[in-house]
Amino acid sequence: MQKSVFKIVSNQPLTENVYKMVLSGDVSHITAPGQFVNIQLSGLYLRRPISVCDIEGDKLTIIYKAVGKGTRQMASMTEGNLDILTGLGNGYDLSLSGEKPVLLGGGVGVPPMYLLAKKLIQEGKKVQVILGFNTKSEVFYENEFKKLGCDVTVTTVDGSYGKRGFVTDVLQDMDYSYFYTCGPEPMLRAVYKASKTSGQMSFEKRMGCGFGACMGCSCKTITGYKRICKEGPVMHKEEILWED
Repeated sequence: MQKSVFKIVSNQPLTENVYKMVLSGDVSHITAPGQFVNIQLSGLYLRRPISVCDIEGDKLTIIYKAVGKGTRQMASMTEGNLDILTGLGNGYDLSLSGEKPVLLGGGVGVPPMYLLAKKLIQEGKKVQVILGFNTKSEVFYENEFKKLGCDVTVTTVDGSYGKRGFVTDVLQDMDYSYFYTCGPEPMLRAVYKASKTSGQMSFEKRMGCGFGACMGCSCKTITGYKRICKEGPVMHKEEILWED
């Protein structure tokens, strides 16, 4: 974990309430796709955890949804500096992917899939991506994944764009060696049940400290309780115990 000051380079809307912020600073502690950063915002006690979308040189790209006080404050920022903790979380293990992995992102679970896809493509893997949204107006980053060389399928619940339904509706008919996913818990549960291989799942959880001190984001696994912010947010399929 590293505490650094990042400069805001740009901050632009991708959809009505989803924003892409590019920052410059020390990214050396971000070592794996799926890690997150924790951002200090003026007037707010708790930092805001945001997943890493991309790293390029000294540039850090994050994508976030403006839904609460903190993220709405972020959406209004066009310049200045941010106090950020980097290198948080365990990230995805690429060594298990096989030759034909599938990546499933739902809503704001899409961003961490981008850096993961880029790394897998660099390793010569044939990457398939399924992006899930509720409706056409919420779709983002489809073209960015295609530019990487991924085979991309978009689903919308209402059928207004791409394939009607959920990411699992596409997954069940696919040929893949391994899966990686990030999204809301109902989606992760569905992927868990529908998947035909092993895989890794990144959990979205409300966090207090973001680095394992407060124990507020613990979840139950086959080896005991793990902290989403420290031992996670990525868990292997086989270690997850779903609580009703």
